[in-house]
Amino acid sequence: MPFISNIQRQTDFNLFDSNTPIVIDNGASYFRIGWAGEAEPRVIFRNIVQRPRHKVTGETVTIVGDHDPALLKYFDCTRSGPRSAFDSNVVYQFETMEYILDFGFDRMGATTEIDHPVLITECVCNPVQSRSKMAELLFETYGVPSIAFGVDVAFSYKYNQQQGVCAKDGLALCPGFNTTHVIPFVNGEPVYEGCCRTNIGGFHVTNHLKQLLSLKYPYHLTRFTWEKVEDLKMEHCYIAPDYASEARLFQKEPEQAEGKTRCWELPWVPPPTDEPPSEEEIARKAAIKEKQGQRLREMAEAKRSSKINELENELHGLEFLLHQLEQVEESEVLPFLSETGYVNRQEIESARNKVMQSLRKAKGEPKNEQAETEKEDLGTSEKYSLINIPDDMLTEEQLNEKKKQLSLKSMADGRQRLKQKRYEEELERERKQQLEEEKRLENPDLYLEQLHARYKDLSERVDQQKRLKTNGGHSNGNSLSGGIGRGERLNAAQRERMRLLTTAAFDRGKGEDTFGARDEDWQLYKLMSKDYGNDDDEEPDEDETELTRISSRLQDLDPTFIPKLDASTSQPAEVPRVRPLTKEDFKIVIGVERFRCPEILFNPNWIGVDQVGLDEMAGVSIRRLPYKDETLEQRLTSSILVTGGSSLFPGIVERLEAGIRMIRPCGSPIKIVRALDPVMDAWRGAATFASDSQFHMQTFSRLDYYEKGEDWLRSYQLRYTL
Repeated sequence: MPFISNIQRQTDFNLFDSNTPIVIDNGASYFRIGWAGEAEPRVIFRNIVQRPRHKVTGETVTIVGDHDPALLKYFDCTRSGPRSAFDSNVVYQFETMEYILDFGFDRMGATTEIDHPVLITECVCNPVQSRSKMAELLFETYGVPSIAFGVDVAFSYKYNQQQGVCAKDGLALCPGFNTTHVIPFVNGEPVYEGCCRTNIGGFHVTNHLKQLLSLKYPYHLTRFTWEKVEDLKMEHCYIAPDYASEARLFQKEPEQAEGKTRCWELPWVPPPTDEPPSEEEIARKAAIKEKQGQRLREMAEAKRSSKINELENELHGLEFLLHQLEQVEESEVLPFLSETGYVNRQEIESARNKVMQSLRKAKGEPKNEQAETEKEDLGTSEKYSLINIPDDMLTEEQLNEKKKQLSLKSMADGRQRLKQKRYEEELERERKQQLEEEKRLENPDLYLEQLHARYKDLSERVDQQKRLKTNGGHSNGNSLSGGIGRGERLNAAQRERMRLLTTAAFDRGKGEDTFGARDEDWQLYKLMSKDYGNDDDEEPDEDETELTRISSRLQDLDPTFIPKLDASTSQPAEVPRVRPLTKEDFKIVIGVERFRCPEILFNPNWIGVDQVGLDEMAGVSIRRLPYKDETLEQRLTSSILVTGGSSLFPGIVERLEAGIRMIRPCGSPIKIVRALDPVMDAWRGAATFASDSQFHMQTFSRLDYYEKGEDWLRSYQLRYTL
């Protein structure tokens, strides 16, 4: 698969002798590879792999390490995020590791098999399964002739020892990317029985800072990328000498805290101000609006003219059809109507009346109510022609048709009565509104006072009715709230229904069951019916309707009026108004986060890791030593080296010294120094070690691997003093 990277490929790979080792610092954060004896590695990149698909071609590409963010717009990265070969500090994804090694050797300039010895770093007490898989990958995939495994912390300690920074006996504290290690050194060699590890490192510090900033500024989540937060951590974070005192300073002394606060300003563009339009702009918009309105009116007029022409043609056709029907003889009417698609003359006349009505509506002519009423009465008499004819004069089919006409007429009359009732109610409502408006105009203050009094009276009455429906207005004899029984929750109609059911059941047991023999029994049956008189499905009564009307009226007239909320109905939560972002919202202020995030190195339980802190690890490591010697312990605490990427935080040396002094006996010598280059010293120490002439004595060859197997790797131990 093709690689995407900005790292230049080396061109001098074939110029090096085959005995020159290749040195690899395989860290969980960065991968460094170069030649033994050189001062700097040739290739450095992040130890991650991403395999997205191209949006156009669909080809899967491999992105190893750092990449140009501008290139990602051509790839679909939603299903393939960055992957690491590490679980904590142990390599376990060797498929991902193969991509990383491919890329590293490719950038070094290798084209065929790797015919150079390889020195690769690993974690302290690396499991033999991980070591054997790495050996298998290097031997069988790349053809490496020999391999040596070493601990990165040990190489960093030995390199600083050679530079005179630390002594042969001492402690190496390495807060790394995923884990933190403490290794004791005696006579220049690590004592693995006394090493200590916690699962906390720079990754957790960056992640904690990212979470805090995301919670503090939720509208800038896309700005807090991993790379940017990592830069903010390395640039601004520090270790507080005393966390409680530092936090108290930010809480109670804002002037001093302001000097320790950092601000990251994001680009901000002020929103456009809404200036009032000029007179020319108003006139231009009015002209455009008038032009659009004129165009719409012309379109509506053209559509209206077209519809009138269609209706007139249809009306002429129906009148011509009626004129022809008058000239047709009685015996030829049915064949003539079958050709036209109509059943009888009445259907044609009804269609003509509808067309005439639509035509008058299209022309905007007023309705002739008297003529309409006469035609409606005439249509009704024709539609229900069998109602007034006696039954003895009708055939069986006509009797069935008469029943249908009676049913249809009764429903039509009911609809007409309902329509008339609604019309009268509307007239009455308009009359009342007119009277109220006259009262308001005569004395607005008195009218408003009467409205408030009426609203209060109706509100109390409605609340009392609801309480009666809830518990019947009785007390259950229990002083505790919430002790309402089933009978007290029934309303009056429901209690009456239960009484009737009980009475009917009692009477039924006295003798012969004669219920239903009389007409009065059916009225009782209606009262006992479950669906009859069900108050739960009834419409709101007059008081509730009047209360709603008065509340709406008061809201229109009195801006200070607040309607009373109904406790029985759940009110929807008010949607919070979104405040427009200002320039201050684009200033990312980093205050307590500067020392709060690195503090988890000393208090891992803050993020749920139940392990000791960095200062306590030194005491744990000394106690684990297989031999107890007070003089040796003093020599160890007199030469404590701090290395690793997370040791770059300012103040970590002073904090470690104060913490270790608290767990050591009074008067114990304590000296803590930082490595010359905590990030690169591991690779430089490995490169110096591999350039020694005795290095080949510390490796094992491919023949040894095939001959002795991976179990031989259990006893493999690198000696750092040559």
